[in-house]
Amino acid sequence: MCGITGVFAFNLVGKFSKINTAASTRALAHRGPDFQDIYADEWVCLGHRRLSIIDTREIAHQPMWDESGRYCIIFNGEIFNFRELRHKLEAQGLTFRTESDTEVLLKLYISAKESCLAELNGFFAFCIYDKQDQSMFLARDRYGIKPFYYLFDEDKFLFASEMKALIAYGIEKELDYVSLHTYLQLNYIPAPRTIFSKVKKLMPGHYAMVRSGQMETFQYYKIPVSESVPVPGYAQAQVKLREMLDAAVQRRLISDVPLGAFLSGGVDSSIVTALASRHKQNLHTFSIGFRDDRFFDETPYAMEVAKHCGTEHTVFSLSGDQMFEHVHNILDHIDEPFADSSAIAVYVLSNQTRKHATVALSGDGADELFAGYNKHSAFYRALHPEWKEKAVSGLGHVWKLLPHSRSAPFSNTIRQLDRFAQGFSLPSRERYWTWAGFVSEKQARQMLSEAGRTRLDETNYYDYKNTLLAGLPDDESMNDILRCDMGMVLANDMLTKVDLMSMAHGLEVRVPFLDVEVVNYIFGLPDSYKIDKAGRKKILRESFSDLLPEGFFNRPKKGFEVPMLKWLRRDLKKLIRTELLDDKFIVEQGIFNPRMIRKMRNQLYSLNPGDIHARMWGLVVFQWWWKKYCQ
Repeated sequence: MCGITGVFAFNLVGKFSKINTAASTRALAHRGPDFQDIYADEWVCLGHRRLSIIDTREIAHQPMWDESGRYCIIFNGEIFNFRELRHKLEAQGLTFRTESDTEVLLKLYISAKESCLAELNGFFAFCIYDKQDQSMFLARDRYGIKPFYYLFDEDKFLFASEMKALIAYGIEKELDYVSLHTYLQLNYIPAPRTIFSKVKKLMPGHYAMVRSGQMETFQYYKIPVSESVPVPGYAQAQVKLREMLDAAVQRRLISDVPLGAFLSGGVDSSIVTALASRHKQNLHTFSIGFRDDRFFDETPYAMEVAKHCGTEHTVFSLSGDQMFEHVHNILDHIDEPFADSSAIAVYVLSNQTRKHATVALSGDGADELFAGYNKHSAFYRALHPEWKEKAVSGLGHVWKLLPHSRSAPFSNTIRQLDRFAQGFSLPSRERYWTWAGFVSEKQARQMLSEAGRTRLDETNYYDYKNTLLAGLPDDESMNDILRCDMGMVLANDMLTKVDLMSMAHGLEVRVPFLDVEVVNYIFGLPDSYKIDKAGRKKILRESFSDLLPEGFFNRPKKGFEVPMLKWLRRDLKKLIRTELLDDKFIVEQGIFNPRMIRKMRNQLYSLNPGDIHARMWGLVVFQWWWKKYCQ
């Protein structure tokens, strides 16, 4: 796990970017606190920050060259099957100087070129420079666990693990209003776009080749559609799932540094913990609790699981004020607008966990695989409507009159019923987009100033939206919805959140549910194995019920959230009113509509806040980011 950055200059103008590689590498210091090095020649500069996990010796540092001096690699990630791949290469007569997965990846590429990607089980973003051919090969893992930002123009190709490292090159920071408009709806920006018009993200499951001033991208992986494959029986599928997930967890226990596991108290992290504890003695587990807001606190469940599994458990129990102390640091760390508020809890959990471990397992990805979110129940009901669903939809006007809020059970239920009614009768793609966001397209446009709406290319926006939703047919199944979630929500929200917040502290997070063998198998199973009228995550719950305490699954799901509404109303009130969303500043900035921003501020303090806290947090994040990087 590391940070990477680099320059490939195509002419004398592009060469000027090379002088900023050192600054770009320093900007990634938090991702790799153990070592830094830079390679430079006439046209290329490569920077690497190392977080030492496998073979921590100096000989395994990067940039790493093969013996011939032709190929150089900088690599961010882990290859969990590197030992099997090494044995295969050794059988072909190759020798190795290190015990690292980096050297295995380099020699596998030399041997198989782009075909090597199909053999990798892990997560990664890497660059291999061929000095003789004067080319760069770049790749990102299948599901987007590791980030990859780049800028390509007629003078140069720049890339980095984070936006701040690209900004260090002195790039042009022109706002992309299509991305901004999308961000206002979703609170994140899906790949391949970014907040800057000239910067892109390499898509998950893609690789690129840069040569002779040209860049080509190719897709090497997509989640298979297995309609023609015989469906295993339910009992057989349960056995297979247990075997595959257990193997995935074991693969992720390889480490030369202290390793633990996140244990939130939810189903997914509890299953990972239960499996890991069978293979690693004295497993250390970590959870975070909200001392003064029990509605969001799941630590009692986490402690119950830890006791059942015999782990060494640490609870970081914080008050709202203690949690809030980290908010400004988090805002400073966000280098592209990203406003999933649960990132705050992940940041604090990672900060505390890093004091005890360098690697942590997590349960991320299971909700997208097994239909674990509340919205998946809504999708299922919309696809299989009965009288209740039709009644809820028909009472849409009633739900709008009642108080909405995430912060209390009754008002949160009303909020969910209202959202269901909004999306129930919409076509497939519009329903998905509506339930994925916090505001409608119309509301997002209204938030922009007149000048901002003029800069918004609506044709470009709809092309972007249609590409993101391309996998959803008109008669979608739950598997279609989950596949769309994997490409859009998981890659651009959930995994971005975990990478950004954990790597802020030099903590590597591994996600067993996103083992390629597990993912491919699960998407070959029918919808009915995952969700039905009785509930979500059916096969996951029933396959592992014997590993967890009795009655553990008989409780409602809670998100990994923080008391954001309270913070916005109290702790951030002055910052919102006098700085970030002050009328005068909004007018001078020229991006947002002052009247709409004022209306949102008023709703924040009303008795019916709805999802306003998510929308306001999105604005706070953007404004803080804009002042830091663009003002």
